Amino acid sequence: MEIFKIVALGIVATILTIVLKNQKPEISIQISIATGIIIFIFIATKLASVLEVLNMFAQKINMDVVYITTIFKIVGIAYIAEFGAQVCKDAGETAIASKIELAGKVLIMVLSVPILLALFHLIVQLMP
Repeated sequence: MEIFKIVALGIVATILTIVLKNQKPEISIQISIATGIIIFIFIATKLASVLEVLNMFAQKINMDVVYITTIFKIVGIAYIAEFGAQVCKDAGETAIASKIELAGKVLIMVLSVPILLALFHLIVQLMP
């Protein structure tokens, strides 16, 4: 199972960062960032298959491709922003992490405008 590989990698990296933190803090941070990137890439490949299934489902129900693509982009922005913020927090840069989170939220709002407009349009059409 993949989770055992991910947990094992995380535990080994954690032990290495703890051991090296006092002697070589810059290497400790690099190990933490590299481990995060490896885990993120591993998970991203698994997420691709889920996105394919959802895309096929959206095509079967004749859902507009623009909406499903926008939702995928929103989810991607959320994951990437969270990952970037966590890397910054691990490095002790909470101020930068906060700015990344804010940027992610703003970009999500910008991308969600067409979906919100379509929803409002649908609500107006349903009203008598």
